[in-house]
Amino acid sequence: MIVPRNRLLLWTAIIVLPFALLAAIEPAALAVSGAVVGAFLLVAAVDALVARRGLRGISAELPPVSRMSKARPAKLELRLRNLPQTPRQLRVGLPLPEAIASEEETLTIALPAGSEWSHLSWPCTPRQRGSFRLDAVFLECSSPLGLWAGRKRLESKAEIRVYPNLLTERKNLAALFLNRGSFGVHAQRLVGKGRDFEKLREYVPGDSFDEVHWKATARRGRPITKVFQVERTQEVYVVIDSSRLTARKVGASRLKVAGSVTGASAENLQPSTCDVQPDSTLERFVTAALVLGLAAEKQGDHFGLITFGDRVDKFVRAKNGKAHYSACRDALYTLEPRIVSPDFEELCTFIRLRLRRRALLVFLTALDDPLLADAFLRNLDLIRNQHLVLVNMLQPPGAVPLFTNPNVASLDALYQHLGGHLQWQRLRELGKVLQRRGVKFATLENERLSAEVVSQYLGVKQRQLL
Repeated sequence: MIVPRNRLLLWTAIIVLPFALLAAIEPAALAVSGAVVGAFLLVAAVDALVARRGLRGISAELPPVSRMSKARPAKLELRLRNLPQTPRQLRVGLPLPEAIASEEETLTIALPAGSEWSHLSWPCTPRQRGSFRLDAVFLECSSPLGLWAGRKRLESKAEIRVYPNLLTERKNLAALFLNRGSFGVHAQRLVGKGRDFEKLREYVPGDSFDEVHWKATARRGRPITKVFQVERTQEVYVVIDSSRLTARKVGASRLKVAGSVTGASAENLQPSTCDVQPDSTLERFVTAALVLGLAAEKQGDHFGLITFGDRVDKFVRAKNGKAHYSACRDALYTLEPRIVSPDFEELCTFIRLRLRRRALLVFLTALDDPLLADAFLRNLDLIRNQHLVLVNMLQPPGAVPLFTNPNVASLDALYQHLGGHLQWQRLRELGKVLQRRGVKFATLENERLSAEVVSQYLGVKQRQLL
């Protein structure tokens, strides 16, 4: 399609209107006015025909899958193909989803002569985790005289995958993710001894009698001792609650969108600030789960996932390796909370039937609802004897002891803090009940969630509780 440009309207006002007015006032000038107006219309028509052909042989390609991280500047790579290889200037537009922030709606690029392919990097910053579709690319090219603009819509089947932003969390745990294995020997104290059988050796004074292998001793005629090693490939599962309580917001932030466009001739973008959607409780759970997966990979353990609401939604069996971590990340980046109540009975039954080997189960859930807490306690016996269970939740706002805040100036504030105290007391009693059943329960701060979960995991590894 073609559309008129401002230059056409300007020349219409300069040529057509005065000569039309002259023909109306002076009949003798009718022929001259008609000739001038007709010549202008003929030129505009020829320019319009050329504008319709201006985008022939021009196509655009987007990568089938583009991967980005939430709240981190990224670039969407666009390839422009110029089959005629003639120089021209294009205006490109991308209908980005609302969750993908960008400074400009359109960018201009000059296609050089003699080059079939040109590249355009479109700077953007995702504001929301998930999968988004980009189904079109719009091109615009000016006519030779600049009176018209030819426009073209190109179909596209591009997907933008926005993953959780782990950069901040990894900075908080930088010491864990440093590759220090090639710089000398680093001793780490372990409490207790391993339980995986390694080899047999002759008895050494000081060996315990329960470590003596009596059958080997009888065969060889001298005392033989069993040697055990520390377990290295244990299974760690993160159990993520995606029910209604995890849809609650836990904070808001702001980000800066910045970047530049690379090409033969492109417009530069200036930094700007845009709002980011407040993180939900589930968003923090997903981030903590992926950080724990990185920590398990560093420790040589197998990492797996279970997500549930009113049913078990996703199950990724514990493995290790980069390909497996990518599979876990792909399983979580589209996870959204659903307005349903969690079914702990089905979840514990599923774990009992599917996980036969003893594993570390890290629950990320919300138990500040007394009914949900009672349901969790009723079904916990199905798994607590076979697996090591850790239960974590974000600390509810205001759930602190009554006299913690000295700045209580009104009766309404007093009643508000009293409600928070009662909620804190219920969670404390829940923690004591779980502790008596051999389950550790913790209410964690939002900013420290990932760090505390990894710290719990490393504590289990150090004490060899699994």
